[in-house]
Amino acid sequence: MLVQKLRIQRGWSQQQLAELSGLSVRTIQRIERGQPASAETLKSLASVFEIDFSVLMPAQTPAPDPETTMAAEPLTPPATPAMAPDGASLSAEERLALRHVRRLRDFYSQLTTYAAVILMLLVINLLTVPQYLWVVWPALGWGIALLVQAASLWGPKRFLGPEWERRQLEKRLGRPL
Repeated sequence: MLVQKLRIQRGWSQQQLAELSGLSVRTIQRIERGQPASAETLKSLASVFEIDFSVLMPAQTPAPDPETTMAAEPLTPPATPAMAPDGASLSAEERLALRHVRRLRDFYSQLTTYAAVILMLLVINLLTVPQYLWVVWPALGWGIALLVQAASLWGPKRFLGPEWERRQLEKRLGRPL
């Protein structure tokens, strides 16, 4: 329940938390329902929320002894945090923003390519067989794919995103917005 509270406070969806922590959405859902989680999972979540690992430990289990934990852990290097293009380390919010900007860049790149290729196909179509406009079929198929990409980029955040989730939760709990 604490994980859900921390997630909602930050305005993240379960999908966003899963991406930031490197866990699956199903794991996030399972933890939010109160099912037990491994120490590795809790460490990953604590890192994302920037809190101490012991805060997420279940109440009935005492916090692990740091010396015992250090001895039991394998000597592997820690995962490197996401880096900005200039080499600086990024916070969780910055990683989300960077991911969104990259998806936006990819979409605009696809849109530009779509316009150029369809225009070229239209010219070829009009020069070879002007009585039958076959160019509509590739334009329609690729256009639908672009619409799906645009909906995944802007749609869920507006209609079923973290803000919507927060409002629904507040409504269910009977609290004012």
